[in-house]
Amino acid sequence: MSRSITASRSLQRSLFSPNPPLSVVAPLCTSRSQSQTRQSSHSPLGNPVASPRKKVTINTLRALHQKDEPITMITAHDFPSAHVADHAGMDMILVGDSLAMVALGMEDTSEVVLEEMVLHCRSVSRATKAAFTIGDLPMGSYEIAPEQALESAIRVVKEGRVQAVKLEGGVEYASTIEKITRAGIPVLGHIGLTPQRQHSIGGFRVQGKTTASALKVLEDALAVQAAGCFAVVIEAVPAEVAALVTQKLKIPTIGIGAGNGCSGQVLVQVDMSGNFPPGRFVPKFVKQYGNVWAESMRAIESYKSEVKSRQYPAPAHTYPMSPEEFTEFKGMTESQRP
Repeated sequence: MSRSITASRSLQRSLFSPNPPLSVVAPLCTSRSQSQTRQSSHSPLGNPVASPRKKVTINTLRALHQKDEPITMITAHDFPSAHVADHAGMDMILVGDSLAMVALGMEDTSEVVLEEMVLHCRSVSRATKAAFTIGDLPMGSYEIAPEQALESAIRVVKEGRVQAVKLEGGVEYASTIEKITRAGIPVLGHIGLTPQRQHSIGGFRVQGKTTASALKVLEDALAVQAAGCFAVVIEAVPAEVAALVTQKLKIPTIGIGAGNGCSGQVLVQVDMSGNFPPGRFVPKFVKQYGNVWAESMRAIESYKSEVKSRQYPAPAHTYPMSPEEFTEFKGMTESQRP
């Protein structure tokens, strides 16, 4: 009898005994772990950008504004959405509280809490190697007092690993913004339609449509600028009003539903990429640049069909074993009952 067969039978007895020796099991576990490290799908999502760009900073954004070059911003709520946005060359990535609806399935932004925002900020920040990353302060994390707002902002920056925070509100939050900026944390303002206050303004309604309302938008813009904001989001405001407000400011304005007279634009990534089912309401200002939902449905339905028909996995998707080794393995297991 050959030594290899003797060794194989000895291994068989050891493996199928009630308490196999650790000296036998450990090497097998190590080998399996090493194999999975090389072959498993549980690996980093992707490679670095082929042509790395410099990190976008506050100074980068100011330079773009001075050159009158539009600033690009998009939302992201996790590593994959931030990864693609950073690869696409976005100037700014916002971890917006809109993730309450698009990532967590909530009814509106008032439901998301600070701990959830910090978690998503941390996920996004792992992917953003170049874009300037901003985390939203959710409802309930900054309204009580400037000190509460500063504490929340510190958490978002320190734990969430972002470079700035965003908060909604104008004149009434000037002292809050000033408190945060004095601590060295950049703040992106947000005026016009402020979704966190939808119930007090009658819902998701366009702001600045009357003279008085337009003056309020301008007043808020000037207030957040004086308080230290490096830029301000203007949401759902007539284009001509937003353009005039932009002209009156020294800081960039980022429009969302506010026309192209702003210094830059922002959209929710799920909206602009079409990653939602047919029939979902989409605001008027959204332009859909893709149809991620349809492509994902096509891919998943094809996968389901091929699994059901046993077309997948094909031989090309499996790992080989020599016929001799398999014959020996099969022979060793024939005496074992399931």
